[in-house]
Amino acid sequence: MKRKKKIYLIFCFCLLLAAQPGETFVYAAAQPEENTETKNEPGSLYALSACLMDADSGRILFEKEGDVRRANASTTKILTLIVTLENSDLDETVTVSEYAARQPDVQLNINTGEEYKLRDLCYSMMLESHNDAAVAIAEHVGGSVEGFAKLMNKKAEEIGCTNSHFVTPNGLDAEDEDGFHGTTAEDLARILSYCITKSEKKDAFLEITRTSTYSFTDLSGKRSFTCNNHNAFLNMMEGALSGKTGFTGDAGYCYVGAVKQDDRTFTVALLGCGWPNNKGYKWSDMKTLMEYAFANYHYEDIAKDDVTLIPISVNNAANEFFLLLPEIELPVTVEKKEIRVLKADWEKAKVLYDYPKELQAPVENGAEVGQAEYYLEGECVDEIPITAADTVKKRDFLWFGTYVWKKYAL
Repeated sequence: MKRKKKIYLIFCFCLLLAAQPGETFVYAAAQPEENTETKNEPGSLYALSACLMDADSGRILFEKEGDVRRANASTTKILTLIVTLENSDLDETVTVSEYAARQPDVQLNINTGEEYKLRDLCYSMMLESHNDAAVAIAEHVGGSVEGFAKLMNKKAEEIGCTNSHFVTPNGLDAEDEDGFHGTTAEDLARILSYCITKSEKKDAFLEITRTSTYSFTDLSGKRSFTCNNHNAFLNMMEGALSGKTGFTGDAGYCYVGAVKQDDRTFTVALLGCGWPNNKGYKWSDMKTLMEYAFANYHYEDIAKDDVTLIPISVNNAANEFFLLLPEIELPVTVEKKEIRVLKADWEKAKVLYDYPKELQAPVENGAEVGQAEYYLEGECVDEIPITAADTVKKRDFLWFGTYVWKKYAL
């Protein structure tokens, strides 16, 4: 009788311990990198607006009035091309409308009613910057210039452009009820980055924009054309990948281009980069920004090696070794993974280990309990789960009953 009473009292006492609540809150352990490097800046630029971007991540590395919307002339045609590639088949037949045929220079000089392969008009638009070809393409793909403009603005929004509005497929200065045709240097660099790295049609985009000479005929075979690529920057710098020039009276000289060397790809957008007779300013600015990029930005692993994290205190835990202590120290771990980022020497990187100081049992081995967040210049560039490195059972009725039975009754 005394033994049964003893077991009953122990059992009740343990249940009381099991019912104790545990406090749970989150803390973050920061490990900033000390950095005493002085930030470098590129030389002076002619462009009113400029943006240098890491094409792979979309991170802006340098900007000069990069968020100011300006007219952008024929650089618009990179968006026209990628929208066309993603929404149509290049073997489709395009019939030229009267409106397309009477577009101002620069023209292919197509005539009303003529038929062309969509592919051929894309080369005409990108290599020679023909305005009539751009309108014929837009009317075919979008049903009308207005319909195609909707596709352009939708795609720009999907890409992440925040301050752009497109009215024409060729970039000629225009305005509608929603504002003037224009974009920012940041948005324009973002569009080209998408075209060459993320779009499912990036290979076709690069093939067209990198071609030096292209010849074709209309479908009747009566008219022949040869187009030459006017993107002179393709021959100015090692690794020059793609780009598009532009000029109107409102926009001035504009350019958007990309360069790839080894594992680094940069895009640069320039708006308002001189007016006649300053046609060469855009090439000078391109070289200045690209040389700055390749001299200062290199890939670096910002992950921490052999990190030992503070264990989590697990409340209401099944502790067979110290029955009266309802807590267990649970080890946690973060997967070893390379976090490669394009980084300049003066840029600061840090990692925040964000996970709770306390948890309530039960916890399974491998369960995600938090995140290791990796930051570069205040922007989160990657996250890796923090996981439990052991299993902790709960001090519940069943566990106590089993424990007491094994320990005392048997």
